[in-house]
Amino acid sequence: MSLLARWNPRRQLSAAIGWSVFAIVALAALAAANLAAAEAERHARADALALLAELATQSQQMLAAGLTTRRLLLQSTAAQIAASTDRRATAMRLQLQAVRAQFPEFAWLGVADDEGRIVAATSDALQGRRMAALAPTAQGRPPSWIVAVQTPAPLVAKAGARAIAIGAGFGAANGQPEGAVGGVLDWDWLVQLQAGMLRALGAQRGIELLLVAHDGEVLAGPASWVGRRLRADDDASEDGRFLVGAAAADAERGEPAWRELVRQPAGTALAPARAAQRAVFGVVLLAGLLAALSAMWVTRRMMRDLRRLARQAEAVRKGVRGSLSQPGGDNEVSHLGETLAALIGALQREKEALTRLNAELDARVAERSARVEQLAAESRDAAVTRERLRLARELHDTLAHSLMALLTQIRLVRKLRPRLDAAALDAELAQAETAATDGLAEARAAIAQIRGNPVRDAGLGVALQALALRMGERSGIEVSFGADAPAAALADARAETLYRIADEALRNVERHAGARHVMLRLDWQPAGAGEGAAPARIGLTIADDGVGFDPVRAYPGHFGLQGMQEQAGLIGAHLAVRGGEGGGTRVELTLDVDAMPSA
Repeated sequence: MSLLARWNPRRQLSAAIGWSVFAIVALAALAAANLAAAEAERHARADALALLAELATQSQQMLAAGLTTRRLLLQSTAAQIAASTDRRATAMRLQLQAVRAQFPEFAWLGVADDEGRIVAATSDALQGRRMAALAPTAQGRPPSWIVAVQTPAPLVAKAGARAIAIGAGFGAANGQPEGAVGGVLDWDWLVQLQAGMLRALGAQRGIELLLVAHDGEVLAGPASWVGRRLRADDDASEDGRFLVGAAAADAERGEPAWRELVRQPAGTALAPARAAQRAVFGVVLLAGLLAALSAMWVTRRMMRDLRRLARQAEAVRKGVRGSLSQPGGDNEVSHLGETLAALIGALQREKEALTRLNAELDARVAERSARVEQLAAESRDAAVTRERLRLARELHDTLAHSLMALLTQIRLVRKLRPRLDAAALDAELAQAETAATDGLAEARAAIAQIRGNPVRDAGLGVALQALALRMGERSGIEVSFGADAPAAALADARAETLYRIADEALRNVERHAGARHVMLRLDWQPAGAGEGAAPARIGLTIADDGVGFDPVRAYPGHFGLQGMQEQAGLIGAHLAVRGGEGGGTRVELTLDVDAMPSA
């Protein structure tokens, strides 16, 4: 096999595993390097910011120390002048010139009265001039002060240059100073002081110092920054390219409201973190390559036994072999061989068990099929019985009543025939003919109802209304009908039963009650709210003003009430018949339903 084929992951599992391991480790190396770099950069950034803040604090303290030393010098000079008895301008000038000789960074020194007018100075040009920066009575001014001023010539060496005014009051009387000793430090002194601090901090690391006024103006620093205004310290970072540390002056000690900013390029500060990222990536990538090579070598050794085991399994599948020869050793391939041998044995046993189970299932299916056929036959017999009972009720409600009336009329004619004349006999025969005609019409109506179902077609309400109309036209009895819309929409098997009960009740009224008015009412009561509430309910009421009868009393040969009770029981309804002799009859039927169609 060629070297290219050995390293092809599509043809060799060992190559696929090796390349997969290498890819995973490479991705892990990249992720680990990024995580390590991010963590290292986070720590390096925090350390660098802390260091820059410390350097800014040190720089601020060095500047404050230099200004404080010179302010204490002027306080001492003011104390000497206050204690001196010689307040002549010449004497004070000599004293000021001696101080300036020791501290040449002062551009000039002078003594001012309480309004800031100079009475003695190291320069005759300043004599008599008024300097607001040296006025000891300025609002809120402490006994000694330091202020930054923009002084015109000849107060400083350079016309229009910035300077630092330092003053100290003396000789306070009645809470007000008599005057002040003050001087102006040349701005070059501050610039040189900043340069010395920068050299001490290490300019080779790219560190820069910026002295910023309270209004954001850069007072000292790189030439490109002097005179610019910063809105915030973030401006000095230049969109993250620099790390910035800041320190502010202590206003309680009378220092100027300056801020010291220390900047360092982010690349220089974070260089160790990025070097760590490259080192971590290289080490982990190298480890991944070694792991991939090792995985390929180990996999190739294990695959030899696995390929041999696969060839034996193929022979077993074809029926050439009956079992597997398990490979030696205690590795995954040997365990796989044991598992395959056990699996083949289990499959053979399961095959035998499935054969037995199929035989048992066939027997059970045959038994269940016979049982189902028996149940189907019983169900058909039950359906035939129910249909016979229904037809018996229909014939009783129609044809039986008519035949009974016809039989009664024929018997009456036979008994009275000797006593009747021809006209009376014709009248009795006419009544018998009428009874036969009515019976035939009722039988045809019953057959039509069996063949066609008005309740299913039009709904219970419409069917009951038509039933009441036909009774009124046939008997002359006034029939009033009313129905609630949800109940009138019922059109299922329960509605058919309600219709037949109402039909039987109305025929009983027509034949036996002798009533003048009948009320037929179909009511609907909706279901209650909440769990356990009463379900929806339908109420059917048939009331007449006829002679009435005793519903408790037995009437041999009459099965109307019994049939109505049986039909009500079939649908789970409750039927109540109330009334008495001479007081009319009221039939009430109630049926609980779970749901009703909308009107």
